[in-house]
Parts: sequence; structure tokens; C-alpha cells
Amino acid sequence: MKLNYSLFLKQVVFLFLFCPAIGSLAQNNEKAFLEKAKPDLIRDFNNGKNEFWILFNEQADVSGAYLLNTKEEKGEYVYQKLTSTADRVQPVFYSLLDKKGVEYQTYWIVNAIYVKGDIELAKEIAAYPEVKELLPNVKIVAEKTIDPAEEGIAKQDATSVNAIEWGLTKVKAPSVWALGYKGQGVVISGHDTGYDWNHAAIKKAYRGWNGSTADHNFNWHDAVHSGGGSCGANSKQPCDDQQHGTHTMGTMVGDDGAGNQVGMAPSAKWIGCRNMNVGAGTPATYIECFQWLLAPTDLNNQNPTPSKAPHVINNSWGCDAAEGCNTSNFSNMETVVKNLVAAGVVVVVSAGNSGSGCNTVETPAAIFEASFTVGSTTSSDDMSSFSSRGNVKIDGSNRIKPNVSAPGSGVRSSVPGGGYSSMSGTSMAGPHVAGAVALLISAAPGLAGKVDSIESILQKTAVHITTTQTCNGTSPSTFPNNTVGHGRIDILAAVNYVISVLGTDDYSSSTGIVVYPSPATDKLFAIVESIKDKPVSASIYNTTGQVVFNNTILQNHHTLEIPVSDLPAGVYMYSINAEGLIHNGKFVKE
Repeated sequence: MKLNYSLFLKQVVFLFLFCPAIGSLAQNNEKAFLEKAKPDLIRDFNNGKNEFWILFNEQADVSGAYLLNTKEEKGEYVYQKLTSTADRVQPVFYSLLDKKGVEYQTYWIVNAIYVKGDIELAKEIAAYPEVKELLPNVKIVAEKTIDPAEEGIAKQDATSVNAIEWGLTKVKAPSVWALGYKGQGVVISGHDTGYDWNHAAIKKAYRGWNGSTADHNFNWHDAVHSGGGSCGANSKQPCDDQQHGTHTMGTMVGDDGAGNQVGMAPSAKWIGCRNMNVGAGTPATYIECFQWLLAPTDLNNQNPTPSKAPHVINNSWGCDAAEGCNTSNFSNMETVVKNLVAAGVVVVVSAGNSGSGCNTVETPAAIFEASFTVGSTTSSDDMSSFSSRGNVKIDGSNRIKPNVSAPGSGVRSSVPGGGYSSMSGTSMAGPHVAGAVALLISAAPGLAGKVDSIESILQKTAVHITTTQTCNGTSPSTFPNNTVGHGRIDILAAVNYVISVLGTDDYSSSTGIVVYPSPATDKLFAIVESIKDKPVSASIYNTTGQVVFNNTILQNHHTLEIPVSDLPAGVYMYSINAEGLIHNGKFVKE
């Protein structure tokens, strides 16, 4: 065969010029992968698992939401910020992933993409400077409930009517109902194993039911896209393939009209998302539900609408080390929770059932600062033995958790098929708190979207139940502590506090000046959206009319900070004067 010297020479030149570059590119990809891929992900690839998260460096700045007064304004602002950031950063990666022919799912609630692809693709993606880290898609499970018999609690007859359940009475929900506040005007949500929406206890409270027909658009989403147990995948109507979700929703809103009063806020409406496939999910399903809840869509996943978001979300699930969760791989989940709070949504999270030892609040999302974490109590106001305790060691924060506690031992509620069952767990405690949020907002509608104020009021008015356990230096007589948090919630005290001390309308402003929080500890913040970098005067008076603070301060970025740490605890009046625009009000100093 005659050798083509011309072709041979071209091949030699190509190899000489380009092979080193190709080798260098491969080395750079490998180096970037080792720097950005979490150890658990590298282990997963070695074990043949081909899926990962791309988390981008640029995350939306949603801090401007705190300048806004209403929940609707906050939700729309956060949605626009999140989606515009994702739309700017992600498209170049869509092209790459489409070219590779791999399956992927995009997210905007955190700027991230979930990919089903191999290690070579992961290495290529890691080399992009826009990429912060590559994360594994770990398994997350519903909090395992406890059989009440294990606590020595007699099992109730599932068919019997127990009128108003003990947990509701313990936190004084019936007394709040008697005042006319039953959660009306408030939307509660959960994402869990799903919901048997036809159960008599929760059907009338479902936002998608008008009494004669059902409309599941904007009211239900299924993040389970394969499997799904008895419900199948991508269910077009609420369905529970286990029982955990239906039980928790019953404690939030349940009332069948026939004597089974199991729910805290029977006049609230609920919407829901299924995030677990027969009791187990992953960050992909959990974050999909969180995203849907920030801006619910129709059943075709179109027309996201932030104004239809719930006021509070109950979360009774966790991910521990046995399922692969650790501090290196749930950063995307924490960003999601922070964004929901910025949008004005209270994120209630069960503390976990790993007690009674200290430092057992150790799973996301219970460990997060932005989560309102709930421990469990018994009918005699003792801490449930299984309830996880703080402080949070796993992420090095050492923050005190839980925030509050609520009834969680031997709680009777609805289960799929029309029946009732008693269960124990912090999964049963969290829904009491989510329901309490609904009752509080129904009493003071201006609180909607004011997450810090809602949480502060529930903490301030909690009952200081006694324990004998000291965890990490916080004694049982110090509140908050790492066992009970600020105490066991008392929703009547919280509502009375709002009505008698703050008034039900003090949380909105016709002047455009917004002052928060109340109660305050170190600082009071005044937001004057219409004026920037101009002098604003602030005065604070005690109840006798004496001026205890008076100063003119140049505000920065519309926000005025007023120090109040030196003031004694009590009720104060304030007056903010922004170039003739005057706003007067009152606040509580803790």
C-alpha cells in the first residue's frame, strides 16, 4: 500500500500541536472535579451512581424583600429575583446537557441543576468558573413515628370520637376559636408523603375543593416522578402512598364535623406537595416541592403564581448521616429555606426523634437558623424522651434548638381511608405549631409575611415548662434552652398578646414607613422606601411619655437602625419623621 505522506504529515502536526492541549484540558477538568465535587459524590460515582447537583456561585440576593411590607410583595419580589438569576446563569449549561443527551432538572429557588450523568460529564461541568460545587443527591426520609405504646401511652380506639384532641386543648386552641379565630384567610401547606384529600377530616379545608367540585391546579403538586407506591407517579390529585402526610395535615386543619376535632386551625385552607416515594425522598424531590410552594403552578407545571403561596409550611422529615447527609452536601437546601423565609413564608420543621441525648438536632432542615424548629412534649408537659435536643453541633454553629415545643406524644389524627390513628413523634408536634401560625395570622392579618414577628411572638408567649436536663451549658431554668427551646407554645397567650399589646393592625403602614420587629431585642429597624441618604429623626417614648431616645440619623439604603439594647423591657411608643412624613406606633422591648 502506498503511504500518503501528505496525510501522514498532517496527522503528525495535529498530534504535536493539539494532543498536549487535550491532555491539559483533561487534567484541568480532573483538578476542578476534585476541588468542587464533595467526597460523598466521588464515592457515589465509584459505586456506579450517576446523578449529581450543579450548584452555581451566583445566588440571588433577595434581601430587598425585607424592605417590603406585605406577603404578596415579598413573594413576587423573591420570585423575580430568583428566576432572573437562574435565567441569566443556566442557559449555557442547558445547551451542553442537551448535546450530551442526559436527563436533567432545572431549579430557580436555588440556582442549581440536578443532572443524571456520568463522572466524565461531572468533570467537564466542574471546570466551568460559574460552578461552585457538585453535590450528591442523598436519600431523605420521613421522620419515623413512635408507637405510643413504647411511651406507655394507651392506644386509643381508632374508631372512637375523642372530641377535641388533648394537644389542641393543651395549647389552648379552643379558647382562640371562641374568640372567633379559626385560621380563616390563611393557607397552610406541607410537603410530605402526600394527602388523602377525600378524608372527611381535611376535605372541606382543601383549597381545591369548593364544596361540590375539585380543582387541583395551584393546590397540589407531585414531585414523585417514578414509583409512587399505591398512588403511582405524577399523581394529578392529592394522594398519600403511606400515611404520615395525612396524619400531619389532620393536626393542622382536621375537623370532620362529626366530633373528630383533631386540627388546630379548622377554618384555614391547605395545599400540598408529595416529596416522598413511599416514605423516602431526595433533595431533588424536596427542593422541587419547596419551589412549587413558593410559586404554585397548574397541573401542567405552568403559570407559577407567588400570590398563591402558603403562609406556613410544615416539614416533618429529615436526613441523617445514615442516609448520606452531612454538612458538606446540604448547602442548597439551606439556601432554599432562607429564600422562602424572605418571601414571607414560615418554615416549621420537626426537630427529629433522636433524643433524649444532647446534640441530637442534627439533620436538615431542623438545624438551619431560618427554620422554626419544634420539639415534642407529653400530655403532662414533660419533654418526650425521643425528642431531639440541641445544641446544633453538626455544622459548628452551636445554635440553640429547638425554637419551641408542642404536643407530640400520643397524638390522634387522620390517616388514609377515612380512619384515625395515634402516633408519637416531633412529626406530630410540628403541625401544632404550623396550625398556631394560622390562628395567629387570622387574629392579626397584618402579621402575614412577617416571619420574624410571628416566630418572636410564639417564642415570647410560650409556657416555660420545667425539665431537669442541661445540654451544653443551658440550664433547665434558662430560656431558651436546648431541651424545650423557648417553651411549649400557648396560642391563646400569643393571640392575647397581639390583640392587647400590639393591636391587630400595627403591622401595616399607610405612610409607607415600616418599623420592625416587635418584640425587639437589640435594634429596631425603620424602613423608609421613598427616602434614601437623607436625615431621618427617630424618637422613642416610654409609657409615661418620657423621651428615652431621640436622634437624627442618616439612613443607608432606606433602612434606619435604632439601638434599643439599653432600654428596659416593656412597651414603648415611637415616632419616625422622614422629611415631614411621620409614622407613629408602638413596640415591645424584650
